[in-house]
Amino acid sequence: MTLGTMQIYRSVSEYYFDGGGVLASGKSASAFTAIANTKLFGVIPMPMIYWFALCIIISIIARRTAFGRHVYAIGSNKRASFLSTINVNRVLLLVYALSGILVALASIIEASRLGSMNSASSGSGYEMDAIAAVVIGGTSMAGGRGTILGTVFGTLTLGIINNLMNLLGVPSFLVGAIKGIIIIGALLIQRSVSKDES
Repeated sequence: MTLGTMQIYRSVSEYYFDGGGVLASGKSASAFTAIANTKLFGVIPMPMIYWFALCIIISIIARRTAFGRHVYAIGSNKRASFLSTINVNRVLLLVYALSGILVALASIIEASRLGSMNSASSGSGYEMDAIAAVVIGGTSMAGGRGTILGTVFGTLTLGIINNLMNLLGVPSFLVGAIKGIIIIGALLIQRSVSKDES
């Protein structure tokens, strides 16, 4: 469903904009581009502030609320969660809604930073980066295990890997293959750790 709707929305946006994009222009353009291009105290870029603030908020939701505990429970065992009177469908709907809101915020920040948005290529491949970051950060693909702090470290690690590949002159066509190898390696490590624990 997620991948299917992604393709639908991407195709509709490409059709609507004739395969092109949108350029920030007009009276409000400077205010819009200031969202991501302003620096706090003239030093810290605002996207970093947004990122840290969202990490803290999501971490609190995940660890300190009933909703967060329900998300972990459903990820660990959906059937047991249902039998424990957790409204599984409502929690899953809220998770997807929250994910959509975060994607919308990320889109606004990226469009503000670049001053434009291309309907054909903007955000392309980000889903693999998201998967790689959470897997590197220790989130179990089987569900029920993972932390926001781990994902933060996974994101930073992935950023370092991307920069290293850029500095080493790795062809851009091979970057996706290397990320795929990293994801598979992290999954194999998770599987071996899970077997050792059991």
